[in-house]
Amino acid sequence: MPDIVSPEGARSVEAVGSSQAKRPRSAVSAGVGIVGLIGLFTYLLAARHAPAIAGWLGIDWGQRGPMNGPNSAIASVLACGIPMVLWSVFIDKVHRNPSTGIDWSLRRPWRETIDISLTKLAGLWATWALIAGFYLTMRYYWEGSYAFSMDLLERVAPWLLLVSIPYMLWLDRRMVEPRDGCYQFGRWLTAPKNRNGGRPVDGRAIAHHFRAWAVKGFFTAFMLSIVPGNFAALVSVSMNEVLANPYMTSLWTINLLYLVDVHIATVGYILTMKPLDSHIRTANPYFMSWIAALVCYPPFILMSGGPLDYQVNGADWGYWLQGHDHLMMLWGAVLVALVAVYAWATMAFGIRFSNLTHRGVLTHGPYRLTRHPAYVSKNLSWWVGSMPFLVTAGGWTEGLRNTLLLAAVSGIYYWRAKTEEKHLLADPAYVAYWNWAQGNALVPRLFAKLSGRDRPLIRLEPDPRVGPVA
Repeated sequence: MPDIVSPEGARSVEAVGSSQAKRPRSAVSAGVGIVGLIGLFTYLLAARHAPAIAGWLGIDWGQRGPMNGPNSAIASVLACGIPMVLWSVFIDKVHRNPSTGIDWSLRRPWRETIDISLTKLAGLWATWALIAGFYLTMRYYWEGSYAFSMDLLERVAPWLLLVSIPYMLWLDRRMVEPRDGCYQFGRWLTAPKNRNGGRPVDGRAIAHHFRAWAVKGFFTAFMLSIVPGNFAALVSVSMNEVLANPYMTSLWTINLLYLVDVHIATVGYILTMKPLDSHIRTANPYFMSWIAALVCYPPFILMSGGPLDYQVNGADWGYWLQGHDHLMMLWGAVLVALVAVYAWATMAFGIRFSNLTHRGVLTHGPYRLTRHPAYVSKNLSWWVGSMPFLVTAGGWTEGLRNTLLLAAVSGIYYWRAKTEEKHLLADPAYVAYWNWAQGNALVPRLFAKLSGRDRPLIRLEPDPRVGPVA
């Protein structure tokens, strides 16, 4: 990744980029998400109609119904992820991107890289041990839906340890510079002192390594915990119930779109690999961005049941519009459209979705319309769906309180967007996209017209003292 751009440098690029009409190339092609969607929906249909399919194939299915269990849900993640990997490798040929840091023409002798690989394995396994220790210490991870995540990770851990050995030995022979943050941490563990005039341990690279694995460890467990519940509901519900009224139809469609979001995001957190060019190039180094992100997820969440719960004594749109079918159909269509944009924004990442990281700049799909399509559509869907100003008890005071709390939640997401930009603007590729979007994307142009400002009121420039480590 290129060196950080100073605020002055960023503005000079901006002056040039603002006149550019051509959209910068996206790091991910649209086809990746599309084939993942096809794989997921194909498996979902097969799981729903498993008894009929088994009968058609002459298989004794017994009294078993649809395949709606947690293991089937994980299989659906594979059905989503495998086509995306195949498309990325054979169509997009991402493994040949210079950003992977791999030179496939290299075939270093084993003796040249064996020490590096063993040092990296020490760093990797120690990192995994620290994550496992965190899981074991926090009771939260062994209760409720998280218990499934822990059970799954326990089962795959021995295989990950085994596979990591040949993977590391094979990859380091082809890496342009194999001494990354994992190596630096392993070297700090095994030979921390600078002996015989060797290279000093790179503390900045170690910090990047820990930030990247903190993201992966925290969010992978969370995503795995929510996969089975949503999947089981969609597989088990009867279509008669789905089509009973506009509210149920809209709700089922929204849950289906959230299934797309959850599955593609889960694949993204799992597949952080250099050969797929989906590795974490940099993890956000700014503490304020971590705070803004973590308060949106359990166990730190401030919304559902927390101090920013905006649904106290409230009811959703189905309650308030009951008996008005035409208005309910229109309201449901708006909600479905907003959630569809949210799912589309996740799908655009393909195998690279992740919070708090830089894994390539997206410019296609909904990112042609706004720099933050997921945040915009998600927050609008909450306003439309929850109708916080209407309450079943507490009067106008409770309605006003819920409205202000949801406004605070939207403010948090606005701050998330700004702190993410502060991180990404260190990459000139994102600066070019930011400038293009400001002059050409629908939402920034609309806000510029309404406000009379060419630039947004707040733009957080990257700190030149915080250098990226790719």
